[in-house]
Amino acid sequence: MELKNQHIVIFSQMQFDSRLESTNYTMAKHLATDNFVYYVDRPYTWKDYIQFKNTPGYNARKPHFFSPKDSFIQTEIPNLKIIITAPVPSINSLPEGALYRLALKVNEGIVARRLNKVIKNLGIKEYIFINSYAFYYPTMHRLLKLKPLLKVYHCVDPLIEEYQTRHGLISEDILVKDMDMIISTSKELSNVKGKLNPNSYFVPNAANISHSQKALDPTLPVAEILADVKKPVIGYFGNIERRIDYELITQLLEQNPDKNFVFVGPVDIDYENNPAFNAPNIFKKGAVPYELLPAVLKGFDVAIIPFKKDDVSSSIFPLKLFEYLGSGRPVVITDFNGDLEEFTGDTVYICKNADEFTAALNLALNDTPFLQQKRLKIAAQNTWEHRITEIKGLLATNLNNKQKG
Repeated sequence: MELKNQHIVIFSQMQFDSRLESTNYTMAKHLATDNFVYYVDRPYTWKDYIQFKNTPGYNARKPHFFSPKDSFIQTEIPNLKIIITAPVPSINSLPEGALYRLALKVNEGIVARRLNKVIKNLGIKEYIFINSYAFYYPTMHRLLKLKPLLKVYHCVDPLIEEYQTRHGLISEDILVKDMDMIISTSKELSNVKGKLNPNSYFVPNAANISHSQKALDPTLPVAEILADVKKPVIGYFGNIERRIDYELITQLLEQNPDKNFVFVGPVDIDYENNPAFNAPNIFKKGAVPYELLPAVLKGFDVAIIPFKKDDVSSSIFPLKLFEYLGSGRPVVITDFNGDLEEFTGDTVYICKNADEFTAALNLALNDTPFLQQKRLKIAAQNTWEHRITEIKGLLATNLNNKQKG
């Protein structure tokens, strides 16, 4: 059975216009090449509605917040619509318990009413429902009047932050048990979810290689934010938060005074003033639009993923790994996830400690065209086109099995 011309509703944790490329929205765009996809944007809370008033994101959503008849944004992809719901109350600060669960029902009802209107107005008769890491709304799908042909949970990360775990651990377990199938982006996540729902699959993250490969264009100028950084540049692109091993970074800065370390991406407020960023050879450049990724990567001599190794990071399969490889940059990472070597072979330097990391950086700075071609070959095997083929195959098989049921 081929997955084609299906209606697919994706309720996501990520907003469609997020500053960084997300697995959730990228999957939606690729599924929309030969299916009809409705991406339910993460609802604004009333706090968001006030805080972000008159920002570009707010203005894009404003005509649709309170208009059930005009509740979606048509994207440049003909088969992809962004569903905007009415704002919902902010409830995450409530303690776990009956009051929170009652408030959650109210929020789920707001989203479900909007989605019910969309399904009716667009004349959708049947559809696949994918909850893409929107674990905070575990039973919203039960409120949909037209029941989905197949219910899927797409788990892209472990729950680690306090704001996630406060209610998320309970909610995600409810969600996982209620789905027809689970797709996770790491083996560890798939194994954990498999204990609650045996119909669990592992499909790792991929990357938009055609985008990161622009870094290979000799005419592309290096991003201006790197103009004041002397070479060699050791670079990280992505969120700067708890996953990073700041103790390791401190050791690397001391061991490599001849190298400059650059971190490009949004900084979690809890790590804004981390002592590791006080060294003279480290630079925080803040968030940049995803469109600038190739120009940033072109300025890196070596790209790094210095994540700490713990029970949480073993479940992380970072999107940026294949973006780095697709740009042709040498890549040095910590050994936070044992699955990564299976997908990268000998093209990535995987290190256990600061000494190994420093040695790897020195080797990586002596790169060759042969090694770069090996990396590009690995990147080409881990594109979103490959991953979407896997996901579509799983959806088609499970849909067929359920219909035969």
